[in-house]
Amino acid sequence: MNAERTLIVAVGVLAIGLGLIFGFCHGNAGVSAAYPPSGASFQLSITTTGFPAEGGFAATVIGVVLLLAAFLQAIVEQVRWPHQDSKHQGSAAT
Repeated sequence: MNAERTLIVAVGVLAIGLGLIFGFCHGNAGVSAAYPPSGASFQLSITTTGFPAEGGFAATVIGVVLLLAAFLQAIVEQVRWPHQDSKHQGSAAT
């Protein structure tokens, strides 16, 4: 499996997980601006219960793990191993 496919699956699973958590939540949010800016605040209080809480959390964790796997796959795909370069050069010369 290449990094692109893993990334697509990771984003999909992450969206499903966060969608379940935020889609079935109830709570409130508040923003307070102040001068000086150190007095400003942002408050977010949400509560999700039942299956959306469990399934959403599990899907979010799986999505984050897949996102990290896609990142590592992309790094490995960018590395050219020395023995692979010599094989390509040898076959092109003959």
